[in-house]
Amino acid sequence: MLINEVKNELLNHIIPFWDALRDDEYGGFYGQMDNELNLDKKGGKGVILNSRILWFYSSCYRTVGGEKNLDNARHAYEFLRDKCVDRENGGVYWMMNYDGTVMDSMKHTYNQAFAIYALSTYYLACKDKAALDLAFELFETVEKKCTDDVAYMEAFDINWQLIENDALSENGLMADKTMNTVLHLIEGYTVLFEASGDERVKARLRFLLDISEKKIFDSENNKLLVFFDRELNVIGDIHSYGHDIEASWLIDRACDVLGEKEYIDKWAGIDLRISENILDIAYENNSLNNERDKTEIDKKRVWWVQAESVVGFVNAYQHSGDKKFLEAAANIWGWIRDVQIDKRPGGEWWAEVDYNGKPMPKFTMVNEWKCPYHNGRMCIEIINRGIDA
Repeated sequence: MLINEVKNELLNHIIPFWDALRDDEYGGFYGQMDNELNLDKKGGKGVILNSRILWFYSSCYRTVGGEKNLDNARHAYEFLRDKCVDRENGGVYWMMNYDGTVMDSMKHTYNQAFAIYALSTYYLACKDKAALDLAFELFETVEKKCTDDVAYMEAFDINWQLIENDALSENGLMADKTMNTVLHLIEGYTVLFEASGDERVKARLRFLLDISEKKIFDSENNKLLVFFDRELNVIGDIHSYGHDIEASWLIDRACDVLGEKEYIDKWAGIDLRISENILDIAYENNSLNNERDKTEIDKKRVWWVQAESVVGFVNAYQHSGDKKFLEAAANIWGWIRDVQIDKRPGGEWWAEVDYNGKPMPKFTMVNEWKCPYHNGRMCIEIINRGIDA
């Protein structure tokens, strides 16, 4: 039932929604739609959004085929290649205007990671060597411009001068470094290594996994720390439930692609501990709470958190054989199907609903963050893993 339902959701709901957002006049995909489903054709186009759309259509083509999916991937790739790359200073920008001119020239390590992820996946889909070459250009830029003697700095201006990390800091904190950026560098480098077998990428992937083990994983509490200063000392007391369950399977995937038994065995244990902890403390009302800030639990239901929890718990079931994880995944899918998915004609998924399932108006249907990456990937992962419930 699970596989059939998520495949139907992918083919007959998510893909058609994003197909309709293709911009054939200015390139890429429209970047702004409010919760009343009003499309702003002159709204900004986030580079994260368009990178994730490139990843999405490339992955759809690899999983379910379809020349239209490949054509949309090519369309997204051409926009990223032609409009979003700073050919003078290197790297991709943060946000484009509707016509492909630069709206926000910030360079962010997180954003570079998603472009690498998308370009590498597109190469795997169609073997366009130019896409892989561009992914390597961005990899080399990240390694040259974003590293210090500890790890990776994050936010820069157009000339790669450090600025405050507003884009990835939250909860009243200003972080120099974040778990989120490390996680998505792992994600991007995993696929770049899968596509290329390059030893430089392999070495940096090991480095990121080592940092995650030694600095980000809180072994006493079986969770990932979130925000850090420049020396990777933790700041704040925050637990991001969604990032934990997402990381639990993304890091497993990274270790599998790396192919080294030491990392595979070590992280299989760590990731299962993380999944157990999330199931114990965050799973409630057949869905996942969002996060904890000090003693306050945020119980809104966020689209990406629910999507990642389905994959994370299926992954935990595959590693452990414990059916409690599979049951939780099936129940969360039931929540998504019945509550998180917008049933209106022309809608996709509600970005945020409250604990009782009422849509919350703050977030919009499409913006620089709201994309087909998490929910589309959930469908793709369940199809590829062949696990039903």
